[in-house]
Amino acid sequence: MPTLHDILTADARVREADPALWEKIDANRIRCYSCGHCCPIPDGQPGVCKVRFNHGGQLYVPWGYVAGVQCDPIEKKPFFHAYPGALAYSFGMLGCDLHCSYCQNWVTSQALRDPNAISPPLEATPELLVKDALAQGAKVMVSTYNEPLITSEWAVAVFRQAREAGLLTAFVSNGNGTPQVLEYLHPWIDLYKVDLKSFDDRHYRQLGGRLQPILDTIRTLHRMGIWLEIVTLLIPGFNDSDDELRQLTAFLASVSPDIPWHVTAFHQDYKMTSPADTTPADLQRAATIGRNAGLRYIYAGNLPGQVEGLEDTHCIHCGELLIQRYGYLIKKYKLTAEGACPSCHKPVPGRWSAHFDGQLASSPFLPRKQSRLVKILSQQ
Repeated sequence: MPTLHDILTADARVREADPALWEKIDANRIRCYSCGHCCPIPDGQPGVCKVRFNHGGQLYVPWGYVAGVQCDPIEKKPFFHAYPGALAYSFGMLGCDLHCSYCQNWVTSQALRDPNAISPPLEATPELLVKDALAQGAKVMVSTYNEPLITSEWAVAVFRQAREAGLLTAFVSNGNGTPQVLEYLHPWIDLYKVDLKSFDDRHYRQLGGRLQPILDTIRTLHRMGIWLEIVTLLIPGFNDSDDELRQLTAFLASVSPDIPWHVTAFHQDYKMTSPADTTPADLQRAATIGRNAGLRYIYAGNLPGQVEGLEDTHCIHCGELLIQRYGYLIKKYKLTAEGACPSCHKPVPGRWSAHFDGQLASSPFLPRKQSRLVKILSQQ
């Protein structure tokens, strides 16, 4: 029986990488630019991500499959300042360039590192994914679940079809990018969520990366005009000190005080089972630090109804409640068609629909026609 590695490196599951994302170093090695590791890859070997590999001096990358699809409220990604109530069609592949011990998507992200991570790939084409997204009523196609930067060629192929069909596009990413991959993605992405996991380079090295590429990605995405929201999973004893939070939020405010910052509650998962779960008081403390740093839109996540208004959007000028939320559910929506406060008429930064048409779903669900979309690859 073929292994998962055998399946993912078969001819039908790979394509040659885009020339913009790699270069030859010498006769034996190439350099990949899909993520901040910029791996020098010898012939016959993969990069850190385990899914991009050098074969005969050519870089090959994942193609033609998904590890899962799901329809989510866009608020789950989370995007709070982009098309509230919209349905996001989420798809992902396998692999990651980091190895976070608390990863909630570890069955896909760590599938080629951890023998306990089993997520059989499913056949897919960009056309079929987009067709299914439209059938479900989705407004946004989102590359997520694994790290989408390392599967950028596949994401762009899907996003090309999505744009032709009138859909928006988004990445949910760790942000460990490079100038090359961000320029490659720029024409095809509308929204981008970055997990800013810490503001301490030592912590990032524990996760398998470095802090600086993530900071550079955040600056670049904002400069490019891609709508950007930031998430920090607050982990007691890891990244929750007042000093670290002051540095993190001061950095975000220096890029733009209008970037929404989501500080979310940790719960024990995967290999991280020793810290206590994050409390509402922890999130409120982080939010206060963020406000003092100058951030204007701060949200607390994963503890619905327990965070005293930190799920809601208010006008920063007059204080009017503009969007009231409970978890992923929108309870009240008052923005004007122009995305402004109805009381003082000041614009609210974000990407807004001309009309709020309600919410198709307030919780994730699997596409009803999934079995017609994809089939499990044979492992015989």
